[in-house]
Amino acid sequence: MADTIETIVKRRPPGREQRVDADICVVGAGMSGVSAAIEAARLGRRVVLADASPAVGGQAVGSIIGTIIGLYSHGENAYQLTHGIADELIEDLTASGDLLRRHSTRTGTVTFQYEVMQLGRWMERKLEDAGVRSLLGATLIDADFANRRLRRLRFATRYGVVDVEAGGYVDASGDAVLSWQASLGVREPTAPVYGSLNFLLEGYDEERVARIDHEEVYARLRERGAAYGLVRHDGFLFAFPGKGSALANITHFATPMDPFGASDMVFEGRRQADAVVRFLRTEFPDMFAGVRVRHYGNPGIRQTRWIVGCRQLTLDDIRDGERPRDAVARCAWWVELHDKETLVHWESFPDGHVYYIPLSCMVPAEADNIVTVGRCVDADAYALSAIRVMGPCIAMGTAAAHALDAAGSEPVIEVDMAALQGRLRDNLERTD
Repeated sequence: MADTIETIVKRRPPGREQRVDADICVVGAGMSGVSAAIEAARLGRRVVLADASPAVGGQAVGSIIGTIIGLYSHGENAYQLTHGIADELIEDLTASGDLLRRHSTRTGTVTFQYEVMQLGRWMERKLEDAGVRSLLGATLIDADFANRRLRRLRFATRYGVVDVEAGGYVDASGDAVLSWQASLGVREPTAPVYGSLNFLLEGYDEERVARIDHEEVYARLRERGAAYGLVRHDGFLFAFPGKGSALANITHFATPMDPFGASDMVFEGRRQADAVVRFLRTEFPDMFAGVRVRHYGNPGIRQTRWIVGCRQLTLDDIRDGERPRDAVARCAWWVELHDKETLVHWESFPDGHVYYIPLSCMVPAEADNIVTVGRCVDADAYALSAIRVMGPCIAMGTAAAHALDAAGSEPVIEVDMAALQGRLRDNLERTD
């Protein structure tokens, strides 16, 4: 037997915090935050990436989003809108057999279905290779903000408090937590925007499910869903060929911003997932008699709280498609507002229609060194529902990193726009 392992008695010293210096601190390790962190590190910046979860990936991994949308324009000649790490992701996961390219006949665009755990590992490897320092399991509890500049963030971890001081900050939290903690103005919708709990199914007839008639499923949901305790009458069921699993996105629930309500929605989402299984087993036994849940995702949140920016992107802006002076990303995804329990509000655009995301909607009006990305940028509820998907989230992360790098100690909104757009040319102009 090995030598006995002795123990020592310790007590936590009062007021002891760990302090970390960085050039750029990114809060939120979902797709937009990971994009910003990798890009900033490749620019030679010291980067700290913080997230409350114990692993990176955000909703792309934890909530099993399962599909990457918004990377391409729409139509017969659809082309890729966002490049950079998006190119690396497509190449690497396609080569490993963990990414499936699809051309949707309904939306007329290219989407990708991915293996969730492999996307998470890809993110981890890219962050390590770039030299990003990750702080996981870290909940933001305080922000030191004065004279229009965020100076320090304080995080609580199970191992103690960590202070991060940086010159620039990227808010990729999804809920505008930097503006909220700094007591800056934020927007919240006056009516519910519903979230979904996605889950993976197994034990179904793969051959039959590959030919499933989604319209028949929707009709049965409208007719019989309430008997199973279901509220949503549409959704998606994506089978990944050869993997023995299908992604189900057929739930809807409110997304409250209070701690106990947020906890309750976990159970409500899983209750609805179980109800979906009962519905499929009973209503479509030829395909789903033996179906069961392989894995429940975390609640997927779409729109909760976002910044008051230097400018608000509107539905009219994305309908018009006019390129603003400070454009830093582009998108073509349709309006997809989850404002009803039963159905999703869609507004489609003509084939080839592209619109732009300006830097001014990503910068809080009251701050000089914060850039927001993802679903907490300033847009009306309709425009935000179109730009919060993964393709433009990658592009916004890239833009945030370059904007902070180019601005240095000056207000980021005053950055040399021509020079910044030159850096972002691939994401603004390429059509190959």
